[in-house]
Amino acid sequence: MYSRNIFIVIMILSASISFAQTDKAKLANEYFQQGEFEKAKTLFEDLEKSRAAIPLIHSNYLRLLIDQQDYKSAEQYLDRVIKSFAGNLNYQVDLAFLYQTMGEEDDLDKYLAHLKKEFQENQYQLSTIAQNLVSHQMYEYAIDYYQLARKVNGRNSAFALDMAALYRMKNDKRSMTEEYINYAEGNPANIAYVKNLFQNILTEPEDQQFLEETLIRKIQKNPDNSMYSDLLIWLELQRKNYYSAFIQARALDRRNQKPGDQSMRIARIAYDNEAWEDAVDIYTYVIETYGNDYNYPQARRFLIKSKENRVKTNYPIDTMAIRNLVKEYAELFDQIGPNFTTLEALRNQALLHAFYLDELDTASRILNFVIENRRASRALVAECKLDLGDIYILLDEPWESTLLYSQVEKDNKESPLGYEAKLRNARLNYFTGNFSLAKSHLDILKLATTREISNDAIALSLLISDNTAFDTTDVVMQEFADVELLIFQNKTTEAKEKLNQLLEDNPGHSITDEIYWVESKLAIEAGNYEIAVEFLDKIIQSYSYDILSDDAFYKKATIIQDYMNDENQAMDLFQEFLKKHPGSMYAAEARQRIRAMRGDLIN
Repeated sequence: MYSRNIFIVIMILSASISFAQTDKAKLANEYFQQGEFEKAKTLFEDLEKSRAAIPLIHSNYLRLLIDQQDYKSAEQYLDRVIKSFAGNLNYQVDLAFLYQTMGEEDDLDKYLAHLKKEFQENQYQLSTIAQNLVSHQMYEYAIDYYQLARKVNGRNSAFALDMAALYRMKNDKRSMTEEYINYAEGNPANIAYVKNLFQNILTEPEDQQFLEETLIRKIQKNPDNSMYSDLLIWLELQRKNYYSAFIQARALDRRNQKPGDQSMRIARIAYDNEAWEDAVDIYTYVIETYGNDYNYPQARRFLIKSKENRVKTNYPIDTMAIRNLVKEYAELFDQIGPNFTTLEALRNQALLHAFYLDELDTASRILNFVIENRRASRALVAECKLDLGDIYILLDEPWESTLLYSQVEKDNKESPLGYEAKLRNARLNYFTGNFSLAKSHLDILKLATTREISNDAIALSLLISDNTAFDTTDVVMQEFADVELLIFQNKTTEAKEKLNQLLEDNPGHSITDEIYWVESKLAIEAGNYEIAVEFLDKIIQSYSYDILSDDAFYKKATIIQDYMNDENQAMDLFQEFLKKHPGSMYAAEARQRIRAMRGDLIN
């Protein structure tokens, strides 16, 4: 019983001493933080005699001794601490840091060599030393220890992320890039993580060029490792070098004995990014190389679609080229027969007949053929009905149009096709002067599930609101809607005459900026890019407060870049656009164009 009481007393006394030391250490650290260094040092010197107090005061005490250049005391203190805490590598690395601070390079090298020898078989302890060296910003020494730890581990990917981070801090992007590739080699499932890192870090063209050269070297050395090709394809796609990406994809298809699967993927990416020339070249390769395989029909269709988009974006549009496209679509259907791909192709053919060749009967016949074909999907049938409704507008039969639009809307409620049908009905009401009904449809569509439909609905709704609010007769709005209908019906000459008359009869009307906007679009379609820019400048200069201001500014910049091929002026315009219209819906596209012109990696 007596011994038990003695034990309890000892425990209470130990706890009391411990609490007292903790309070004392807290006070010493507070003195240090407040800059009262002499008071702190007195307490630290007293506390360091207790082994239990060392972890509480070590960092601040050592820092105080080094700041006061009391290197001898610091070295003696660390010698005592290392002996007392033999397994604590943090304290041992602190001694290395002290030698570096003192400028004792020989002592530093000998000591680090001693640590290497002592822990040369233990990768965990070597990497722990490296981590502590990093905390002292001793990056070169840390890299040396990580490399030794990697050697012990035996895998080239070991500690790759740690070393990559070190090289990044040293701004050694080449070594960093190699380490991230080492990491990917050992962790192929995390390739997306590596791509994301490269996307954020490798922003300079020379960095991207080094990555490309490194990957090509790896591919040549290890042709069976598809990871390098995957990374290189990703890099070329980020740089919008679609044909270069295709070259790697083509090699992957051959290696994996796939009939153009990777090539088709790259072709579709080029297509979606409006790189029509690259898309044409890649689809042509698939057709010529894999003419008897499952990718052939889709490649044929998208080859023609790519050519079609190339023709449509080259103003003025070449009617003979349109006729050649019509012929190619017809030949595709004749060769393969009715299936999903060829019926989609027939729809494309019909739209060319209707909107570019003014062959409305032929277009209607083809669309009705697809609608009645049992192999046509429900969505394709709905799309063809919408197209047929548009053709009835061209034929001045609006009642037939609204019947078809309403049918599609009823059959596809709460879906993008249903919303599209409602939008076309709203547009038809706008054409025919029923502005209130059009606006009621558009107000619903503002909340549509697709961004495109919502944006179109907002734009048309604002057009109606802005130009009917102060004109209760709606006469000018109706005349403008008549012009837009003429344009939809490809009656361009008549539309231009009416636009000029509108401007002459209604000087200063709120519709003026809309007229300039339409005039600019007609000038673009005629290939008169300078005139288009002149109309856009009128909006930018005289209607900077209106809703079309950012549209006009962005459109001008794209014309300068895409059609007038002046990237320097386009860059300046996009940058000025972002300053004046930072909240514009085109801001993201403007930034993307700027990054592409600079050569940055993009999403």
